[in-house]
Amino acid sequence: MRRRSVLPSHHDDMEKGGGKPASSRLCFLATLCAMFWVLIFYFHFAVVGNEPDAPTARAAEVRIARADLPFPVPDAASDPGLPLAPPARVSEPPPPVARAEEEEEEPAAGARQEEEAPPKVVASYSFERALKTAENKSDPCGGRYIYVHELPPRFNDDMLRDCKKLSVWTNMCRFMSNDGLGPPLGNEDGVFSNTGWYGTNQFSVDVIFANRMKQYECLTKDSSIAAAVFVPFYAGFDVARYLWGYNISVRDAAPLDLVDWLMKRPEWNVMGGRDHFLVGGRITWDFRRLTEEESDWGNKLLFLPAAKNMSMLVVESSPWNANDFGIPYPTYFHPSKDADVFLWQDRMRSLERPWLFSFAGAPRPGDPKSIRGQLIDQCRSSSVCKLLECDLGESKCHSPSTIMKMFQSSLFCLQPQGDSYTRRSAFDSMLAGCIPVFFHPGSAYVQYTWHLPKNYTRYSVFIPEDGVRSGNVSIEEMLKSVHPDVVKNMREEVINLIPRIIYADPRAKLETLKDAFDVAVEAIINKVTKLRRDIIADREDKDFVEENSWKYDLLEDGQQTIGPHEWDPFFSKPKDKGGDSSSSSAEAAKNSWKIEQRDRN
Repeated sequence: MRRRSVLPSHHDDMEKGGGKPASSRLCFLATLCAMFWVLIFYFHFAVVGNEPDAPTARAAEVRIARADLPFPVPDAASDPGLPLAPPARVSEPPPPVARAEEEEEEPAAGARQEEEAPPKVVASYSFERALKTAENKSDPCGGRYIYVHELPPRFNDDMLRDCKKLSVWTNMCRFMSNDGLGPPLGNEDGVFSNTGWYGTNQFSVDVIFANRMKQYECLTKDSSIAAAVFVPFYAGFDVARYLWGYNISVRDAAPLDLVDWLMKRPEWNVMGGRDHFLVGGRITWDFRRLTEEESDWGNKLLFLPAAKNMSMLVVESSPWNANDFGIPYPTYFHPSKDADVFLWQDRMRSLERPWLFSFAGAPRPGDPKSIRGQLIDQCRSSSVCKLLECDLGESKCHSPSTIMKMFQSSLFCLQPQGDSYTRRSAFDSMLAGCIPVFFHPGSAYVQYTWHLPKNYTRYSVFIPEDGVRSGNVSIEEMLKSVHPDVVKNMREEVINLIPRIIYADPRAKLETLKDAFDVAVEAIINKVTKLRRDIIADREDKDFVEENSWKYDLLEDGQQTIGPHEWDPFFSKPKDKGGDSSSSSAEAAKNSWKIEQRDRN
């Protein structure tokens, strides 16, 4: 039998109250809990906080606490020195606290983080697709595609239909036959080979190049994969028809129209025209009118802001400008197959050459700087020089057969400056296997760096014109001093260069050899490709000095910087030579028309 309590208890009260707890007990429990947390915080701040390792401990607690967060906390994001880790997934456990050994390795890890900085955001360029085509080894055209603008006919074909107006002095219509090669040449004297020889006008490169482009094996209609963009504007023909008797508005009309048309095309926007190229088969000074004076020469195509971005191929470029490049004058030989070239080369190797040197040309009595008079005098007085004078109305000077026959019989061919720096005769002589002798580096060495070796001693002789002008240099003695073995090697080099300085028949294509067209297109593609890669890598040459363009052209692969050069005196750009279109360069361009006037028959 259970005993009953004498005094009332809390248990009895609970039973009487239906089982509900008394409020005094809840307060008691809350008080105990509060005291417990007060002691915990007191212990943490009063005891642990005073220990020397307390900051490290707190940092560890903070790192652990942050690891539980799904995204980086704002404080870490605001510190540029701390790389942001990728956000942790909610389901991932917090990273373990580093052991003592790992903590010792933290500085090294930190160093690696500094070295491995967050990757730079690289802008994408629309021309990257074109660059990637070169990686496709199964595509023979990878990295070589050319896109050709379909220009309105007023920029090209209409000029040919109105060919009688292309020159004041010459009926250019007969030179437009055979895709710009001109009429076939007979071989009555046995000077030429039986096929491939034409009476080509020296200013016909515009149409020859354009027709060769039609046979290019890697043309594309998709400009996004093009390594370069060709503009088939006949710039040389355009300027030629308006040089005499027309005001500057007429002379500039087509260049301004062309630029306006190009800049509206989506292809232009890819690189602002820096991947575009065109051909002007004349000397650069015809396109570089500096002033708005009606009496000034030529048009201002190459000075238009948009045109400065394009590359223009001309038969004579400016040493002081970066937007034009020299390509060979056309010769009379335009082979249609490799065998034609090989046969010609073998023939040039086997020829007897009785003359030590030769010269074909006329004096320039109105030009005190010309050395042509001295060259003619030295040639006349030498028993080993063949002279063909061109100032007495001799038609032989304009006979391809007579000129080529003389060059074929000579070891060396004198090539002074023409009416400007260059002359077609240099390429005619090399075609004949004759070693050219230059007197100014602007006549070839800084002009045709794509087509001729930069080491000019391999294929030519250089005699500075100052010595000739002063009468202190005997050309005969200098040429006799060249060792016969050196002469043999130089002549072989010249003969090997023949494919690179001729334009093949546009209606055919050489099988394995590269002609002047192929060399020029390859050089343009390499130029644009390098520019594109430099843009992506942000390594464009910010220190480029355009006035020293000729020096950059002479740099070997891998060279970056230029400095003083032995040819600086030749290109010091005095006000009265070359750099100013209102003086000697314009006069040289005007004088070049005398050749056309003599050729009009």
